[in-house]
Amino acid sequence: MNRRMGDMVRLVVAFFALGALGVPAGGQDGGAMVEWPAFGGGPDNAKYSALEQIDRSNFRDLRIAWEWESPSTAVAEANPSVKPGQFKPVPIMVDGVLYVATEVAQAAAIDAATGETLWTYDPESWRAGRPANIGFQHRGVAAWRGSVERDGRSRDETRIFLPTHDRRLIAIDGVTGEPIGGFGDGGQVDLLAERGEADFGRRVNPRAITHSSPPAVVGDTVVVGSVVSDGAIRQAAPPGHIRGYDVRTGEMKWIFHTIPQEGEYGVDTWENDSWKYSGNTNVWNMMTVDEELGYVYLPVSTPTNDFYGGHRLGDNLFAESIVCLDADSGERVWHFQAVHHGLWDYDFPTPPQLVDITVDGREIKALAQVSKQAFTYVFDRVTGEEVWPIEERPVPESDVPGERAAPTQPFPTKPPAFDRQGVSEDDLIDLTPELLSEAKEIASGFRMGPLFTPPSVGAGTLMLPSAGGGANWPGAAVDPETGVLYVPSSTSISVHPLSKPDPARSNLNYVGSFFAPSGSPQGLPLVKPPWGRVTAIDLNTGEHLWMTPNGHGPKDHPALAGLDLPLLGGGRGAPMLTKTLLFVTQSQGRGEDNSPRINVFDKQTGELLGHVPLPDTAHGNPITYMVGGRQYIVVALGGGSFFADIGELAEDAGLDLSDEQIAAIAARKTTPRLVAFALP
Repeated sequence: MNRRMGDMVRLVVAFFALGALGVPAGGQDGGAMVEWPAFGGGPDNAKYSALEQIDRSNFRDLRIAWEWESPSTAVAEANPSVKPGQFKPVPIMVDGVLYVATEVAQAAAIDAATGETLWTYDPESWRAGRPANIGFQHRGVAAWRGSVERDGRSRDETRIFLPTHDRRLIAIDGVTGEPIGGFGDGGQVDLLAERGEADFGRRVNPRAITHSSPPAVVGDTVVVGSVVSDGAIRQAAPPGHIRGYDVRTGEMKWIFHTIPQEGEYGVDTWENDSWKYSGNTNVWNMMTVDEELGYVYLPVSTPTNDFYGGHRLGDNLFAESIVCLDADSGERVWHFQAVHHGLWDYDFPTPPQLVDITVDGREIKALAQVSKQAFTYVFDRVTGEEVWPIEERPVPESDVPGERAAPTQPFPTKPPAFDRQGVSEDDLIDLTPELLSEAKEIASGFRMGPLFTPPSVGAGTLMLPSAGGGANWPGAAVDPETGVLYVPSSTSISVHPLSKPDPARSNLNYVGSFFAPSGSPQGLPLVKPPWGRVTAIDLNTGEHLWMTPNGHGPKDHPALAGLDLPLLGGGRGAPMLTKTLLFVTQSQGRGEDNSPRINVFDKQTGELLGHVPLPDTAHGNPITYMVGGRQYIVVALGGGSFFADIGELAEDAGLDLSDEQIAAIAARKTTPRLVAFALP
């Protein structure tokens, strides 16, 4: 551990915590300090700030104010078996201090104005080995500010909650960087300890569970989800039940069974007692909070196995659902299932946005949930009532032996889908006759069909949107003043062919592989552009206002030489919204016009105004805040590849990759760091 906890640091942090410069912490009067206290900017996950110092007249003048290198680099250098992946945390800013998690689940506090490290804390969870699913990656921490009793006296305290890869929840003092002794056992709670009987005796393989997203804090409760390995090849797997803990003591207050247990609501949606052994159905990403109502909203993921469900027939509540819980008791208030009997890995990858809207003269406290399948589901967040009707429509049947796809799926009548859905020849790339001819030849080897066409045996079914989604975990942003939702999305195909597994390794009839290649016409996507876009949706009317490609795309590709093309889009981006502008990241692409950047859009028209160059690829959402009268934009950059430990992952999943392929993927590593931008 490396901590700086001298008197000067304590004085600086305390100075901010007391609302220095004459304004309350988080206030905007005078522009002295405006915070970003949660993953999505606030409990509502709006990813919005009313700041406007940076505007369309000056964003091109932004310069790097400071850079902060992740201490994970030192861990990886000293421990070659630790292979950090992408550096993707979304930092939070509280009382003038940035708090961040690293890929290997360290926590750090950073002076928000200077980038100076105030303290780091390393629980050394990396010693437990590679975390489940996608390895060493982490999305961040959560903060709680409140009053605690110490030695008979009441004092205000900031607690930073860090979930670790080795299944602990640690409460850290925001000033000192030390674990808080009064929380759990020496400042930590064992997140595996309460499973046992709660999971009805099934054996829990610790390697199949991890924690890599910030928890939700609601009043005096901290709510924790989990990651359960998507690559399960057996019927039994750990269930992703949700737990609520007391923020002061660490005592578990409640558990919500995302897979209902005997006698509970929804258990009948798991036929043949499949609730007894089925797993996953977890919340691997972030959650959204309504502090006034005391509700927490859970975006729940897919059951075991992602692409085959013959062993878990039925609708499978509460998989692929939005579930609203009373955060104090853990009682379900309402729910909505967006995918019945999931077969596409169309889980909810991002938390919803909360916003107040007016529809046909009626004021509604709304919840808007964007999805992988490019739908936006809109509800009254108090009651769960649909703002616009959501219709059950017939979808294709499965022809896989033992499988029974749900006969219908929910389709929102408003808003329209924000990206393409389903694949036919009309969707194939047609920028030149040669590209179209090659695309048709490639597509002819696969099954094509509308949205919710089930996976198939053999070459497989083309999925659009892919299992990576139209939207994914960076999600959307919403303007609370106008009720307009801004959704970056990706137009990309994936294929997940089903095959018979080795019976010595699996008791499933079929397993699906992840992201099998679907072919590429001359190195370009199989479908028409734009391949990355941003859509503005007015939630007061349910109508699209505009759609703009997210960047230039590969316009300089040799196959496109001499063509007069519009913007083609550069893949999915991560949004952040201010009073005047929409910022959306863009990763590295082909050509001079596709270096890493933050694209800047006019909120009203969708016009691409320009961009802020980045020194490396951004893997998470930018944030913005003001301290000392200066507005900053901070974003996490660099790190390893998505699957930095691809060799071990491939072996676990039974994938046949060459040594050259493994080496090429593992070599994609740059310095993991936070970069702050500000005006000169």
